[in-house]
Amino acid sequence: AVRFANGRLQRPESLRFTVYRNRDTAHPRKRHRRILVSQTERLCYVGHNFGSQVMKCNSLCRYFVGVLDKNSGQMEVYNAEIFNMQPLLSGGRCWESQLLGCFVLLIPALFPWQGARTIPSLVPAERGAQPGQGGGSAASVEGGTVGLCSPGCTGCVRVCFCPVQMDLCIEAFGTSKQKRALSSRRMNAVGSDIVSTAVTKAAANLIDAKGVTALMQDVAQDDVQNISAFLPPCHEDADNPEHVYKFEDILSPAEYEALRVPAAALANVTTEEVAKRAEERSHCSFVLEELKLLPTDEKRRDHKARCLWFLDTLIKFSHLKVIKKKHPMGPECPQIISRKLMKNFTSLTYNNGSIQNLVSASMKAKITAYVIALALHINNFQTDLTVLQNDMKLTESRILDIAKALRLRVSKAKGVPGLENDQNHKLATLSLPLPVQKAPEGQRKRKKMS
Repeated sequence: AVRFANGRLQRPESLRFTVYRNRDTAHPRKRHRRILVSQTERLCYVGHNFGSQVMKCNSLCRYFVGVLDKNSGQMEVYNAEIFNMQPLLSGGRCWESQLLGCFVLLIPALFPWQGARTIPSLVPAERGAQPGQGGGSAASVEGGTVGLCSPGCTGCVRVCFCPVQMDLCIEAFGTSKQKRALSSRRMNAVGSDIVSTAVTKAAANLIDAKGVTALMQDVAQDDVQNISAFLPPCHEDADNPEHVYKFEDILSPAEYEALRVPAAALANVTTEEVAKRAEERSHCSFVLEELKLLPTDEKRRDHKARCLWFLDTLIKFSHLKVIKKKHPMGPECPQIISRKLMKNFTSLTYNNGSIQNLVSASMKAKITAYVIALALHINNFQTDLTVLQNDMKLTESRILDIAKALRLRVSKAKGVPGLENDQNHKLATLSLPLPVQKAPEGQRKRKKMS
């Protein structure tokens, strides 16, 4: 099935298509690559099912074509793909050379040379051969002599033609339809030097108007805004650390009230039960350590237990990949919390004919940001990043990038004895004034192995 990028066909029955497949049939990916070529009175069109410009619908859906037999009344169904046909203008990529070098013909119906239904092979003319020998003909073009075999020949094609040489061949030997298409391509062509000059002039005018420094600041600001989409709301004008990342932005009053029942078990936990849960690893390391330090005051103890329960749920939720259950965190999780997790910390994806909730890499980064912000509220705005890193199964560089995006100050500290790497921990602190936010500098360079 095909669709044309620049309009609709008035006479679709007059079109003829040619399909090419990749020569490398042993390669698991290349053997499925196809190129579809068509030609109208004005333009040539090319579509393919690989590359950066391929349509996403083929990977999201399955398409079928039904062929009805009018005599028997039965329909046969075949698998189909949708090709987006793009007009081929001169000055673009030499698709002819790609077809000749890497693809073989499946449906010969593109160039009706002298009424034949096969594409003539283009082979290098042998030295000393005279035009007309061997049943073929020869054309002298810039860059060498090319022989045209007989119309019935379907041998492998391995000659690379540049667009200028192909245009010369069409002018000399092409049909009237090909000549009209060539004329149309030349009329629509835009000189690359004109485009380059216009772009250079526009860039120079923009730099003169705003200056290099202002442009760099605009780019950095755009990067910062993209990062902020995955962070809790930040109140830069806050007068104390507690109001920088407000607790209400992490847990609404209704959500906080819903945690009263499930968090009661943590609030009433005993020392023996903490040791037993540590052996069973029913909670993450951060929660287990904080359970040992629950305050004696009933109100503060209940508040910390609710925070720890939600933080533990967030960390467990980040370990999931595809959410298949209606209540992924179990029946004890309040419905309002389940809706919050599904709405705020998953992305929708289409797979196997159904829509699924996926905890993608960006969503896991968002969960990490909220976990750090909640841990800061639990620990008086200072928390051990290394413990959270191990609980969330992240790399150190990843959690440090998120901490810096949250505008925290990171320092080295000695961890709790008995934990992994207890001598080299990273401590994050939220203090005022906040550090200046910087956009990430890109991927770090890999260290060379000595």
